[in-house]
Amino acid sequence: MNDSDARIGALLAQLYGEDAVGVHQRLERLTASYRGRIPAPTVRKPIPSERDTILITYADQFSTPGEHPLRTLRSFMDEHLAGHISGVHILPCFPYSSDDGFSVVDYRLIDPELGEWEDIAELGERYRLMLDFVANHVSRESEWFAAFTRGEEPWSDFFITVPEGEDLSKVVRPRTLPLLTRVDIAKGERLVWTTFSDDQIDLNYASPDVLLEMTDILLHYALKGAEIVRLDAIAYLWKTPGTSCIHLPQTHAVIKLWRAVLDDVAPHVMLITETNVPHEENISYFGDPRSDGQGTDEAQIVYNFSLAPLTLHALLTGDASVLSGWASGLRVPTRGSCFFNFIASHDGIGVTPAKDILSDAQIAALAERTLSNGGRVSHRANPDGSVSPYELNITLYDFLNDPSNPDPTTDEARFIASQTILLSLAGVPGIYVHSLFGTRSSPESFARTGRARSLNRRKFTLSELEEMLADPILHHGHVFDKTKHLLATRAGERAFHPYGEQRVVGLGNSVFALLRTPPDEARPVLCLQNVSAEEACTAITPGHLPGLRTSCLDLLSGERFSVESGKAKVPLAPYQGRWLTV
Repeated sequence: MNDSDARIGALLAQLYGEDAVGVHQRLERLTASYRGRIPAPTVRKPIPSERDTILITYADQFSTPGEHPLRTLRSFMDEHLAGHISGVHILPCFPYSSDDGFSVVDYRLIDPELGEWEDIAELGERYRLMLDFVANHVSRESEWFAAFTRGEEPWSDFFITVPEGEDLSKVVRPRTLPLLTRVDIAKGERLVWTTFSDDQIDLNYASPDVLLEMTDILLHYALKGAEIVRLDAIAYLWKTPGTSCIHLPQTHAVIKLWRAVLDDVAPHVMLITETNVPHEENISYFGDPRSDGQGTDEAQIVYNFSLAPLTLHALLTGDASVLSGWASGLRVPTRGSCFFNFIASHDGIGVTPAKDILSDAQIAALAERTLSNGGRVSHRANPDGSVSPYELNITLYDFLNDPSNPDPTTDEARFIASQTILLSLAGVPGIYVHSLFGTRSSPESFARTGRARSLNRRKFTLSELEEMLADPILHHGHVFDKTKHLLATRAGERAFHPYGEQRVVGLGNSVFALLRTPPDEARPVLCLQNVSAEEACTAITPGHLPGLRTSCLDLLSGERFSVESGKAKVPLAPYQGRWLTV
């Protein structure tokens, strides 16, 4: 028995007890059907490097008349982002019934309105491909759920039914909507589990048939070219009434099982967990260091959810002390694991991950800023019946900059400051497509859908976007050019390798300072970011930047600063960032 077999057997025993042997035999037949058919990429190294930045986008973010949106996306990336962006996270691109793709009707098909698998393959030939695996739930309009309502096997056990009066008071909720939805099936009326909405029916992983079917879909995505698979809303995967139904040991066991399967069949494919929860809970999805020293036994990459609210807090207050204190404690379990750093995404800006880092008053200030700048605040239900802010629904540009009182010079500098912080940290950065251009919130989209998240999900025709980028009066082109400059500079420095070291340097509360050290003998980089509207002047010594002797160079501006009396005095304009090296 090889290492993967032993890991899989132990995990199945944890999940299914005495039935584990039979499930293992079925799983082995499944994996055998894929073994040898999933080739590793030949053009790119499978391990992330300093050149890796992932674009987060919907498949239909850009449109051109008469062309599949996936082809338009590829054209946009080839023309505007080649050499700057190495990968693309395509948000769910399957047939769906609601939630902008996250209520999947058929996992194995590409929505014909978007394109076809061939379009996905062509993107995957050019860019590292991340696909969404919406593993927690399926659309109410799916054939699976229709078969469940008819009482057909094996689908009669695919979903979770709950008896009337079941005590679910301990269940942790990400929404204020009802947890259970009443449906009519062949056997009568039933209450089914719906964590996110009545159109998104949770799958029952206590049934081995569900686990095997979803494992097949995971391997199907690897076969279609996915190098990274995003496990959406994975924290809620396993349900046991009487518990919180979040982060359960069985949920971790399923992720570890999928990791073991991929290690066996497609070892170049990486798992990334999307768990919008407090930081310590979030990093539990790295799992444990493996006995063979090859990384961890669960996800290789974990979303760094706390970064967004802490960066916003720093730029709102002009004080980076909380951000610096948190960053000084960032650790991954072992080499081979890293964070996925992001500040904006297709969802709102989650504030739950800042719990126990920011005070209630500081989180309330973020919510107040969101509302005053034209956004919305979404809430979640607590076990005691109260509600708490869950996410800020607004574009990043509009949170940082009041749309009713624009100041182009300051606004652009403050926004680029957020991106400089993002790109300074150890890990793989993810940039939401709207952050490329500093898109403003879209009240028109919100009015059309009635969903707060639509404020941050505006779609463009490609010609419309290119006109915006070419207009010298608008900020969008300026932001795009400055962002690409940051990306190009970062890609040229080994110090920004995801597995490199980072150390917070104390240079005053208004300056976020981070020393990045490469995993080899290349030169370190000292990243400085003024988070305030006031000028700052820092005195850099060899203790801050190892190897500093006669001068240091700012990689972003090209300026040099001479060392006098053992120090280099480096000025920072309001919201200016510098990447210093020797």
